[in-house]
Amino acid sequence: MANTPSKNPKNQQSTLFKSLTRLFSGPIINYRSQSGRRIRRQHLDKFASRFKSASGQQFKKALYNPLDQIATNAIQNQRRAERYVDFDQMEYMPEIASSLDIYADEMTTYSDLRPMLNIKCPNEEIKAVLAILYENILNVQYNLFGWSRTMSKYGDFFLYLDIDDKYGIQSVIALPSAEIERLEGQDSTNPNYVQYQWNSGGMTFENWQIAHFRILGNDKYAPYGTSILEPARRIWRQLTLMEDAMMAYRVVRSSERRVFKIDVGAIPPQDVEQYMQKIVTQLKRNSVVDADTGRVDLRYNPMSIEEDYFIPVRAGSVTDIQNLAGGTNTTQIDDVKYLRDKLFSALKVPQSYLTMGEGATEDKTTLAQKDIRFSRTIQRLQRVVIAELEKIGIIHLYTLGFRGDDLLSFKLALNNPSKIAELQEIEHWKSKFDIAASATEGFFSRRWVSDNIFGLSHEEFIRNQREMYYDRKHDASLQQVAEAAAAAETGAALGGDMGGDMDMGGDMDMGGDMDMGAEEMPAGDADVGSADESPLLAIPPGSRNAPRLTPGAKGKVYHPTKTDSRPQGARTRHLKSMGSTEITPRTTLPGRDMLSALGRGIVETSAGSGFYSDLEPTYSLEELSQEDRIFEVNRSIRDLVNVLEEKNNLLTEQKDED
Repeated sequence: MANTPSKNPKNQQSTLFKSLTRLFSGPIINYRSQSGRRIRRQHLDKFASRFKSASGQQFKKALYNPLDQIATNAIQNQRRAERYVDFDQMEYMPEIASSLDIYADEMTTYSDLRPMLNIKCPNEEIKAVLAILYENILNVQYNLFGWSRTMSKYGDFFLYLDIDDKYGIQSVIALPSAEIERLEGQDSTNPNYVQYQWNSGGMTFENWQIAHFRILGNDKYAPYGTSILEPARRIWRQLTLMEDAMMAYRVVRSSERRVFKIDVGAIPPQDVEQYMQKIVTQLKRNSVVDADTGRVDLRYNPMSIEEDYFIPVRAGSVTDIQNLAGGTNTTQIDDVKYLRDKLFSALKVPQSYLTMGEGATEDKTTLAQKDIRFSRTIQRLQRVVIAELEKIGIIHLYTLGFRGDDLLSFKLALNNPSKIAELQEIEHWKSKFDIAASATEGFFSRRWVSDNIFGLSHEEFIRNQREMYYDRKHDASLQQVAEAAAAAETGAALGGDMGGDMDMGGDMDMGGDMDMGAEEMPAGDADVGSADESPLLAIPPGSRNAPRLTPGAKGKVYHPTKTDSRPQGARTRHLKSMGSTEITPRTTLPGRDMLSALGRGIVETSAGSGFYSDLEPTYSLEELSQEDRIFEVNRSIRDLVNVLEEKNNLLTEQKDED
């Protein structure tokens, strides 16, 4: 025993076996409270002490007799076996077999866009592990239909879980429902302790080794489930007897018969019977001679009903053959229809989907669309399947080493079989939203609407308001990014057009001396970056003054400042000297080079309101003394501004048209 592995789930002395048994010997609850440690402390000796109720009484019978319990279980299993035999016989009726197929189909609906089983889990690792379990190991895409059909037929379905301590659940094996016995209440110290016993196999399993799919809701057969065919058992027997009687009546009474009136003439009374037997033998039977024994065998001739009869008649004879009509009630099946309708009511399946007679012309696109109540029944059965599939997932995660909140961090869901039910739910919520929107317009507050219409608590309302605030903030950030990107694209397009159209090297020869301080420029021509002009002219493309996004800005747009508020220093003086409007004598910017420098932001004014709006006589203009060049520069700048305005207007019109 010392050499046995400590994590082998098939070894009852291993730690994993004991841990799983302890975990599934009670409700799996996640205690998310400050008193969790106190509760765990109270449960330390849970299995060592006797379980007592609130009144202090022990959870057991006053007089315990094992023979009584064995006899009760034997009677219960015998009755369950009888029910299972009836369910097997009921499946021979086509309507019931089709009903089972319909139940299983509706429970396992799926499409290309919606998988059969949906896994919801915030932890991507756990979600991937469960996806491998359900899709590859359990293969629910193929096996879940059969499991659901068997569960619907018997009310119980037992699945053995083959567990490995390293890989978790490796495979599953379906066990015969009639041979598995569920043992509850065997341990007086723990009423939640459950075991399963395979009678013919001579094996006993723990609760975590078996997945028991059972349809609860009717405690008549507890702790076992109730089949969907259980309400139809009595109706099925009556309908079977009625159909057999109807068929026997049709076979015996429906065919026509002939009445033979044979004139016995002067035959003595003692010879009449012999004479009649001779006539019947000649008409109804054939004489067959056995070649081995030579005996004559009179066999019934089935062709006699199709042959004509020829009987000799003497003068004045009363021999006659007449046709006798068959049964007159062979077409009366109202009693059979009555029982069949009751059978459909017990199965809860709409009749128009099963029968090809009455109601066959109705639309049968989707069964749940015909009857919303049937879709609710399907959803109730789906919850049974989901509960056991979640149990399988918890066992798999626990075996792989997950603990605590991870065991309950996922949810499973099957698809709703009724599209009409979903549309009705959507219409219901749409009506609620319309009422809430109209109620907040001068009548009630949002808090009142959320409390009385949507049923939100105070914490949920506060959280919803906070989330709405961050949603609005995020939308504003996205809008700013979109506007900045659009401005950058427009500026790039304008910059390309400027480079092609502004060839001013031939007209503007600024190599000579220009005394720009001799005459002031008009304010309307010089103030290029004023408020009346386009913002694209005030901030050239690629300029440092344009708003932009920096790495790590998290969506916040950076707006450069025009004034430096940092303390004085060598770097500050250097930056101010670079942004000064004074041109040193060694700087020579003739013609097109000066305009390109203005576009790149090399020559800027101290205020930054325009190209030449703040020009003062502080410039060194020894080399620019010709006054006539000033007018040429002014005229060229005005032409340039007009061209830029026209292009900006064209781009705006094109954008509006798009």
